[in-house]
Amino acid sequence: MKKITEEQLKTIQDQQSKLQAAFIDIGFIESRKHEALHIQMRAAEALETTKKELEKEYGQVNIDLTDGSYTLIEKNESASTLEKV
Repeated sequence: MKKITEEQLKTIQDQQSKLQAAFIDIGFIESRKHEALHIQMRAAEALETTKKELEKEYGQVNIDLTDGSYTLIEKNESASTLEKV
């Protein structure tokens, strides 16, 4: 039976091992990405719910997120309900 050299075998085994480790890492990263996207979606939904609750209580306002102060939105103003400062 013919064989490649021990050095060649070691090289290809190391390369294969690195490739498999990369696939495992990519799978882990994709899993974390999927989880993060779900967290982001739930946070966005919660924010929209809170915006609607605040709009019922205060009307259409711009809220300063640094101190909680707010100003009424004029009818012709096209700003969002919450404004980041």
